Amino acid sequence: MSVEKYLIKAGSVAGYSPANHRHTVNSRLIGRENVGAQNLEVVLGVMERGPGALPHAHPDLEQVCYLLEGSAHVTVNDAEFDLGPGDCCYFPAKAKHSFVVTSEGLTRVLVIYSPPYEEDPRRVSLD
Repeated sequence: MSVEKYLIKAGSVAGYSPANHRHTVNSRLIGRENVGAQNLEVVLGVMERGPGALPHAHPDLEQVCYLLEGSAHVTVNDAEFDLGPGDCCYFPAKAKHSFVVTSEGLTRVLVIYSPPYEEDPRRVSLD
């Protein structure tokens, strides 16, 4: 099997905007569509200032968000905290959560889902 099966360049992945994330462009770095991962998905999100992820929950999905650039205010159930570069937060399955970008520039966040998120990226494409 060639190395291309396992190597993902962020610039070569198509962007999309999920229905419950405003002013956000996501790129699936690892998932069923590219490397064939069955129990894991990794997404690179680029978000503008303001409400990015509106309050929502995932029934059977655990999620980790690692902030690469910018700052954000996160709510998970009743807990609230601020994230800066290098900070990480965990959204358990069924936990109501939101993600609000507080920095002036774009915020970049690496999101890891287990199991993979089932939204079809073509549904609300920005292309």
